[in-house]
Amino acid sequence: MTDAPQQPPVLQNVHKTLPRFASLRTITALVLREMSTTYGRSPGGYIWAVLEPALGLALLVALFSTGLRTPPLGTNFAIFYASGLMPFFTFLYVTNKVGQSVNFSRQLLAYPRVTILDAVLARFILTVLTQYLVSYLLIAAILGTMETRTVLVLPALLSAFAMAGALGLGIGILNAVLVAYYPVWQMAWAVMTRPLILISGVIFLHDRIPQPYRDWLWWNPLVHVTGRSRTGLYYSYRGEYVSEIYVYAVALICGTIGLLFLRRYYRDSMER
Repeated sequence: MTDAPQQPPVLQNVHKTLPRFASLRTITALVLREMSTTYGRSPGGYIWAVLEPALGLALLVALFSTGLRTPPLGTNFAIFYASGLMPFFTFLYVTNKVGQSVNFSRQLLAYPRVTILDAVLARFILTVLTQYLVSYLLIAAILGTMETRTVLVLPALLSAFAMAGALGLGIGILNAVLVAYYPVWQMAWAVMTRPLILISGVIFLHDRIPQPYRDWLWWNPLVHVTGRSRTGLYYSYRGEYVSEIYVYAVALICGTIGLLFLRRYYRDSMER
């Protein structure tokens, strides 16, 4: 009795790589679906993605420029608040989108080729790229049209947005678990994040906050994100309190816990 013929090594390698290409195609399809549902159905589409933070920035500038002669750092209100608001918005939008990824793609998870990780990565990729583009357009417009007296330190600015994206992904994955098991968590998270703009270094510099509140707020990872962003536009601002390791550690811990529970949730949902 002869052994069954084995496939050539080339075919074996092809079969091994098929799941990777299938997953890439799945994520691409989910990204296109997300683009059509989020930006394709409303009038204006991507224009609103730019207008919303621009109007929020204009409101901050209008409120504080009437009562203050100069911002807490530099001479231009628009670039000061943009340096804090845009990475803050990046974190907020990524967290919200990733946190809703399970509910958004729940029906598609019935297909064997679509996994929870695909749904999470698709929403993360589209949201983070959109927010990076919007931030670039607004900051570039301010630098190109106003006298800001700032010095662009691109590596520091890119580091701030990378921190914001990673933190949004990690906490967003954890939120996706909580929303899947406890739908009321979505509303609770929306309420909890409203005062974040006041305690995350967006409006006030962390260095200017009196003790002991400064040490308490240091544990807020967004303080480090906005602080790093300010070092990317103000050459004289040191931001010695900023700890990138702390931000990435928080993102990694939250993301790891979230993935472990998401895997269990996915397995339980498939067995039902």
